[in-house]
Parts: sequence; C-alpha cells; structure tokens
Amino acid sequence: MSDASQLLVRRIKDGTVIDHIEAGKALVVLRIIDITGKDGNVITVALNVPSNKHVKKDIVKVENRFLLKYETDKLALIAPRATINIIRDYKLVEKRKIQLPDSIIGIFRCPNLKCISNSEEDIRPILDIVDKQRIILECRYCARTLTINDLVS
Repeated sequence: MSDASQLLVRRIKDGTVIDHIEAGKALVVLRIIDITGKDGNVITVALNVPSNKHVKKDIVKVENRFLLKYETDKLALIAPRATINIIRDYKLVEKRKIQLPDSIIGIFRCPNLKCISNSEEDIRPILDIVDKQRIILECRYCARTLTINDLVS
C-alpha cells in the first residue's frame, strides 16, 4: 500500500488496543465490555480497515483502560480472533490472543426466565461452549442451547 492509503490513527500512550476484530463488530465489542465514553477516556474506533490476514477488520483503541480477564472472556464470544495489545508509555508491553474458554461463568445470564440461574438463589450462570467454530453455547443448568445473538440482543 502507498503512504496515501495508510490509516492514520493517533498512537496512545497508555491503554488497550483491540485489533483484528471481525469487520463490523467493533460497536458490539464496545457495548459488550461496557465502554461508553462517559468516563472521559479517548476512544478510537476504526471500521472496515484493510487487513493482510482478513479482507477487512475493525480496531478499537481505548486510552487509560486495561481489559480485565472477565472482559477478555466476553470478547472471546464476539471477536474470537481478536488480539489485545496493552500499551504503556507508547510501547507494546503485552500482546494477548483471545482464546475461547470452555465455559463462561457469571458473565451472561441464561435467557430462559425459568432457569434456576435466574431465580432468587445465589447461583452464578454457567454457559458451556459446545461448538467453538460456530460459537454455540449451552446453559449448564437448564440445557438451553444459545448463540451469541441470544446473549447480546
């Protein structure tokens, strides 16, 4: 690519860069990890950026915010091929590949209102991932089969 066609996005001093998000999913990524912009941190979202690995990708940069383990688990469902880059003082200090875990514990509630995990009892919802390619989940308590769309809609 020529210099004229390169994406010009400001570097961040400290924060997180979520790279290699499937094209068109960056806004869902922001919603799922509860990044609203209300905290005052600069957020850069690039949609449909040309990619060498895939035809197009999305990128999210969040200054002064570092993703926690449970947030990475959430991202694994939405953007399983994404990469998390931790930046400190303008330098890449950690690069994490997102890996889809075998189970998602306590992050998403089962949409089955009759499921015991939605009762008054203190039961953490557990969703087992039964198909990592198509991202099919199953509630460990009521055995309801779910897709990611069931969880984020």
